[in-house]
Amino acid sequence: MNSILTPKHNWDASLYQDKHAFVWQYGEDLLQWLHPKPGELILDLGCGTGQLTAKIAESGAEVRGIDSAATMIETARQNYPHLRFEVADARNFQIDKPLDAVFSNATLHWVKEADAAIASIYQALKPRGRFIAEFGGQGNVQSIVQALYKAFDKIGLSNPQALNPWYFPSISEYSTLLEKQGFEVTHAILFARPTPLVDGTAGMQNWIQMFGSAFLTKLSAEEQLQVIRTVEDYLQPTLYQNGSWTADYRRIRIAAIKV
Repeated sequence: MNSILTPKHNWDASLYQDKHAFVWQYGEDLLQWLHPKPGELILDLGCGTGQLTAKIAESGAEVRGIDSAATMIETARQNYPHLRFEVADARNFQIDKPLDAVFSNATLHWVKEADAAIASIYQALKPRGRFIAEFGGQGNVQSIVQALYKAFDKIGLSNPQALNPWYFPSISEYSTLLEKQGFEVTHAILFARPTPLVDGTAGMQNWIQMFGSAFLTKLSAEEQLQVIRTVEDYLQPTLYQNGSWTADYRRIRIAAIKV
């Protein structure tokens, strides 16, 4: 995915594509787990602006991309007019015919209703169909989240945890959810992937505005700037070096089979 599969987030597709291309670029490695074959029916769940959907199509597979953000789908259609892209929700999407595989990159940490998403994925697959996904795992951007909480405390706003839009499960938690719904988990790893942010000194601000906007929506412009500056001050000793920022990403990668 690239983007959020929830209608609550207002995605800026241009900012996403121009300044945060690392989202899909890192996802290219996940295609080795998918190993798409000519003629297969594959869904790219949370396709964002379509780059990985197009990579899958290069294999000769018949691929369809879905995302809940209309701005992302519009850009994906402009980028790859020969491919099929549709606005749909991870929790209740529909398919025309059973799929060989569902692929998802950097999406499912936006779907707190994990059971609903897994049920939709299971129903979409053929027997022995495969589910390949990577998304934020336990401890993902933990330093940034804690800095946001501290920034909210500093301006006197309580319970910032209620604004957190993310779901970062452990391997055991997510594997258990999959197994309860009839999947066999064949591979699962959790790994640190420190991720450089572009735009030098503005990298952290851009990241928060792009991915952490749920924390900012109810704040005034002045409060937003104050929160961002506090986060930067708090994180500078650990995540800022040689004029650029790094995000403390931790990713979970899952391969499962419908049984």
